[in-house]
Amino acid sequence: MIIQYADFIMSNTDVRLCPKPDKPEYAFIGRSNVGKSSLINMITSRRKLAKISGTPGKTITINHFVINTSWYLVDLPGYGFAKRSKSEREKWEKMIRNYLLRRENLVCVFVLIDIRHEPQKNDLEFMEWLALSEIPFTLVFTKADKLKPMQLTNNEEAYRHKLLEEWEELPPMVVTSAEKGDGREALLDYIDSLNTLYHDQKKSGI
Repeated sequence: MIIQYADFIMSNTDVRLCPKPDKPEYAFIGRSNVGKSSLINMITSRRKLAKISGTPGKTITINHFVINTSWYLVDLPGYGFAKRSKSEREKWEKMIRNYLLRRENLVCVFVLIDIRHEPQKNDLEFMEWLALSEIPFTLVFTKADKLKPMQLTNNEEAYRHKLLEEWEELPPMVVTSAEKGDGREALLDYIDSLNTLYHDQKKSGI
């Protein structure tokens, strides 16, 4: 897929105010400071599409972008940022879950994981909630350029083993580096295939 057009549409805190659900939609979410904005900018080849901040927890709204006038990319607030108040975190969690459960055109959630770290409890709990809620998701490992090839392989394998302790089947996984552009083509090809499936199902009335 070639990105010819990418533009910001709106930010809000209520799923009912999101754009009309007339296009396939893909949400990006992860722990605070996982490199979400950098990844979105890398995927779209727009250096400033998503705002990058040195302060974790900067994204506090549901941010919609339209890509190639044919699908939506959504930047969701990060989770697991302890420096925000408990009430703020609870408000964000409610907003995010309402969006994920009620957005009818949501095709896939891309859960971003920092490949440098061992599996984190809140990541695992979030993925379990997605699975129980029957919301399709894909794991996107970020910051691959920060590790040597052997470390990268070992960390990815360790993550697979951890998931297989509880899961019979693993979700799709993509390893990326916003710095080097790794994984961009794989992600865009995957989204392209899901877009095709989405439109085929719409035509079939599914």
